[in-house]
Amino acid sequence: MRKLQILGIACLALVLAATIRAQNTIGVNNALLKGDYAFMFNGMTTGGGGGSTPFAAVGRFTSDGAGNLTNGLLDTNGVGVPEKLIDQAFTGTYSIGADNRGVMNLNIPGGGKLAFVMMANGIAKFVEIDASGGNGTVGSGSMEKADTTAYSTAKIAGDYAFGVAGFDPSNNRTAIAGRITANGAGTFTSGAADANQSGTFTTLNVFASNYIVTDASNGRGMLNLPPLAGGVPQNLNFVFYVVNSGKIVAMESDSPTPVTPLLIGAFLRQQTPLGGFSNASLNGGMVMYLTGRVGSGCGSKTGAAPNVIAGLLTGNGTGALSLTYDQNCGGVPTSVAALAGTSSVASNGRTAINLGSSYLVAYLVSSEQAFFVVPDSSVLFGFGDPQTRTSLTNSALSGSYAGLATVPMTLGVTIFSGEFTANGASPAGSITGSEDIGAPSGASSGVNVNSAYSISSTPTNGRGTFTGSVGGSSAIVYVVSPTKFVVVSASDSNPAVLIFEQ
Repeated sequence: MRKLQILGIACLALVLAATIRAQNTIGVNNALLKGDYAFMFNGMTTGGGGGSTPFAAVGRFTSDGAGNLTNGLLDTNGVGVPEKLIDQAFTGTYSIGADNRGVMNLNIPGGGKLAFVMMANGIAKFVEIDASGGNGTVGSGSMEKADTTAYSTAKIAGDYAFGVAGFDPSNNRTAIAGRITANGAGTFTSGAADANQSGTFTTLNVFASNYIVTDASNGRGMLNLPPLAGGVPQNLNFVFYVVNSGKIVAMESDSPTPVTPLLIGAFLRQQTPLGGFSNASLNGGMVMYLTGRVGSGCGSKTGAAPNVIAGLLTGNGTGALSLTYDQNCGGVPTSVAALAGTSSVASNGRTAINLGSSYLVAYLVSSEQAFFVVPDSSVLFGFGDPQTRTSLTNSALSGSYAGLATVPMTLGVTIFSGEFTANGASPAGSITGSEDIGAPSGASSGVNVNSAYSISSTPTNGRGTFTGSVGGSSAIVYVVSPTKFVVVSASDSNPAVLIFEQ
């Protein structure tokens, strides 16, 4: 998905095509990808030597259900002119096999080859697989059905929570979470946001900005946010694509600099209770999953390393909280149970959370659903989903799931998408599947994986363990519902948050 030409892509494409033909009946499930889609991609590029720079993309396309992409449009951004495409038209082809795994080729400058897996709801999770020899782009993203009737400025109206994160050219991390009100005529008001720029935390309580859908045929638009992070004040300009009236995906269009890092994320319509949000909006369980990057000194690693967290945050509706979480910082695992804390929820959804000596901020999308940003040196950022209000054990994981490694923090992260099947057996369940891996050294397709799992409803509902190849030799799982679970490795020195959805 990068503009920079890479030697060897053509040969790699032939090898991958042959491999996938051997594993799948080509095209038998092409009808699963049909209609209009918006997509976003978050990754990094490398030119060899072990270094990397940030790269991101947003766009849209139409799929005919028969293996062809038309009406494609995308924007990319990265370090240097070759990485930037603006309003780039494209076509493409794809093929989906019997196990719902597919391969997609985008006809863009430099080429773009993706491996993806389809979900039952029509969403596709994908990774880029055209890097080789230490050169190219790696990362992951999602394609989501788009509502073309929402391709107008007027349809973006109401209250939205948002979260964006990314890196500057030196891989210093920035994350912003906030909320804003759109008037349907191109003006954002009542803005509030919290930003962490390389450990410098900033809170902005009131701001206004602008947005506009510039291309009503493709749902492409532009929005502007005022200076939200520390350093030299500078507005942040984004290109966005409409998914529907309740969601847009956005990427910073400014050239990446220390004051305009390459940020990418989403704006989601808030489901505000009558009278506004309050502590009563946290009255149940929320599975949260956060990712950050430590510059150095994490565990035994001397260089940069991912810092990932998954946990269950439980509120009682009156401001009291409890958090059980598992963390892996560069291969050093930590588990904390029943950490007590408090919340203070404002009517606009901004939530200040104190847990022991730690502080974090959330912006609620709905009850028990939120963007999170943490004022720590690794710039932890992520999301929380409401946990289903039932007892969750091994039987909760049963059936087929699409899996994805999200938001790679370093080149060492194993970035994959794949199809998995859980058997729901007790006391020990098993999950098997095939995954497609994108790596700087070259892609691996159809890698067989399997793990055993054990999940309990007590003392932490839906928490369990994985042993095997899913998440490394040992991993921790938090079940959101029978249709979604989150895994973090307890052993991998380059961990990522792994998300599995039916």
